[in-house]
Amino acid sequence: MENEPLVYLNGKYVPKSEAKVSVYDHGLLYGDGVFEGIRAYEGIVFQLKEHIDRLFESAGYIELAIPLGKKQITDALLETLRKNRLKNAYIRLVVTRGVGDLGVNPKLCKDSTVVIIAEPVKIAAIPTEPRVVSTMISAVRRDSVDATSHEVKTLNYMNSILAMIEANHAGVDYPVMLDSRGFVSEGPTMNIFIVKKGVIMTPATSAAILHGITRARFLSVCKDLGYETIEKDITSFELVTADEAFFTGTLAELVAIGTVNRKQIGGGAPGQVTKRVYKEFVKVTRSPEEGTPVYEAERVKTRTKH
Repeated sequence: MENEPLVYLNGKYVPKSEAKVSVYDHGLLYGDGVFEGIRAYEGIVFQLKEHIDRLFESAGYIELAIPLGKKQITDALLETLRKNRLKNAYIRLVVTRGVGDLGVNPKLCKDSTVVIIAEPVKIAAIPTEPRVVSTMISAVRRDSVDATSHEVKTLNYMNSILAMIEANHAGVDYPVMLDSRGFVSEGPTMNIFIVKKGVIMTPATSAAILHGITRARFLSVCKDLGYETIEKDITSFELVTADEAFFTGTLAELVAIGTVNRKQIGGGAPGQVTKRVYKEFVKVTRSPEEGTPVYEAERVKTRTKH
């Protein structure tokens, strides 16, 4: 197929249509693996080091051996972008336990599977305001930290999928999930923030949330802008009565929450705080100082030749 995207698969770059894994791979059979979703903006991979570090932390927690070191996997990711001639992209980096048998025991998986997929993201004019989404408080609780902890970014997203099914039936864009104690946790793939009287609040990490890289960088942006930020347990009442609310995530960046359970948040549109931090965060994501150049190695080669 002409101009078919190339996928990194266990050390080789293969056409998308030929990128296949075994039906005995434990990533398929049991969701046994870890992943990262990463963005590239104008040839700069945003917060790449932080994503690679988290990948290795997640893998270490589930005792999954990654066959490449951090530099090797970084180089492979950048080369995937170069081979596909991409500057603006969403990158999915996946490591599974690899091929085993039909049993659940991971000891029988000898070699991990590494996959890197890069898909183009169309970026036209940058919106001046974030898009607005509708939400509901889901009956599906976030798995607790002593179960399939969402602090670990694994391939098992059934908890989020069940909540999304509920949101689909309710006719809203996204669910808001509560933790096992009944406090606000996060969205299916995004962290959540609320604004009350100019103070920006987000659930504490004790609420069974993913330690989002976008979340962490966003908190520092808010502090740089002079906003008071608090990480605390947030109740459903505090969410529904907030002045403003929004999600953050790698692919979503920042999206404003217009309604919760059909009740408007603020005026149902992005508030002044949300619009201001969104504008600043967009600048940060596109700053060369915030990431890793995709084509730096090629420039070094060119200089060496001359």
